[in-house]
Amino acid sequence: MEGLSPIDSHYPDVISALLAPPSSLQAQEYFDELISKRQNPGIKVKQNGEFGKGVCAETEFKEGELILKDQMLVGAQHSSNKMDCLVCSFCFRFIGSIELQIGRKLYLQELGVSENHNECDMEDVSSDGEDYSYEENGEDSGACSSSNFRKKVELPKGVVESLMNGNLKLPYSDKFPLPPIVPCIGGCGEAHYCSKLCAQADWESYHSLLCTGEKSESVSKEALVEFIQHANETNDIFILAAKAISYTILRYRKLKATCLEEGRKNKNVSGCTVPAALSEAWKPISMGHKRRWWDCIALPIDVESSDEDAFRLQIRSLASTSLELLKAAIFDNDCEPLFSLEIYGHIIGMFELNNLDLVVASPVEDYFLYIDDLPSSKKKETEEFTRPILEALGDDYSVCCQGTAFFPLQSCMNHSCCPNAKAFKRDADRDGQATILALKPICKGEEITISYVDEELPFEERQALLADYGFRCRCPKCLAEEP
Repeated sequence: MEGLSPIDSHYPDVISALLAPPSSLQAQEYFDELISKRQNPGIKVKQNGEFGKGVCAETEFKEGELILKDQMLVGAQHSSNKMDCLVCSFCFRFIGSIELQIGRKLYLQELGVSENHNECDMEDVSSDGEDYSYEENGEDSGACSSSNFRKKVELPKGVVESLMNGNLKLPYSDKFPLPPIVPCIGGCGEAHYCSKLCAQADWESYHSLLCTGEKSESVSKEALVEFIQHANETNDIFILAAKAISYTILRYRKLKATCLEEGRKNKNVSGCTVPAALSEAWKPISMGHKRRWWDCIALPIDVESSDEDAFRLQIRSLASTSLELLKAAIFDNDCEPLFSLEIYGHIIGMFELNNLDLVVASPVEDYFLYIDDLPSSKKKETEEFTRPILEALGDDYSVCCQGTAFFPLQSCMNHSCCPNAKAFKRDADRDGQATILALKPICKGEEITISYVDEELPFEERQALLADYGFRCRCPKCLAEEP
């Protein structure tokens, strides 16, 4: 690989300290506090020997019982999915109205920019980065879109506009109320929210630095636009990395301001140092398992093993380009070490290894299913109005909100090919939080495990997939099936 970047060379000790795994005591204190805030007293994160962290049951769980609802540390909707789904940029709840969701999608279809996905890919990425099946409302991956292929038809002139501006009300849409749209504090017109609370939380956590509006606190809005465009064209994992860095910078600024204020009030209290404040601001990110992105990313099937070094060098170069664009957009002098390629590579690697797919079911599908389930007398009359709209939408009449996110507690869960828990969105789960349910009865003290891969795959295929993430599975199923 290439040599160190200037920032890497200038801050080797600070960077090494930031990337050093937290001590067992630091990790335990952090996760105990997080579990308390999440109000999930039934679990505990514990050090798990050779497997690092693990999540254990502090109480008994029945089959199907909720184990954990985990708020993401950082998350992002896929850029292409924004054309199909208008959601809160912080909690990812659908917003506006059924009419607006439908009208907006039809309008973008007319412009030829809607992605028109035929189904939602209900897969999650595990705590070590591998895909495993994510079910929604008891259905498989086709659950959030129609399985019947429909040929799109055109609506009369003015219908789409009337849906979008609220002049046209669909029958029974009041059964599916959505939160009103709250605009971005910075005026970017790109981020939208379900409440002022979400708008404020996003602004204070990440968006004030990543907003392209008039009130943006970025160094250069032009550079920020270029960074976002590069991420959308290459890999939107860079958006997550930018959020992680912004999150740390904003936490650092709050800590620094608090230290200065305490120093002014009490002359005997010395202000905190920059490295100490930066380390504290970085703490939530420090808890995630990390490796450099270009070292841990799985080799694509179309890349020969003889070309692996060239491939990984190309990935490193891609990250370096992204980092330079981000540095020009949101650089902070005190937080300069965060803009080292080593830090950036490890942040992206953390997401590569730990991310969970962000999936929120669309209320538009619920609406049309409700119409389909009406008594025959009401259904016939209603469908005279709704069927042309459904046919105009086509087969992809409902697309889920899709993205990717890092969940601090869920990411601590270890793998088993015979897991006792899984990610599973229930009917009531309408935002981006990770929801983990028990697959079978779990005893107090038992480790809670999920599957990083499709556990129905043959033994050798499972082991090959898991080998990309640094371990050989020794779960009871693998021990029983091992040749």
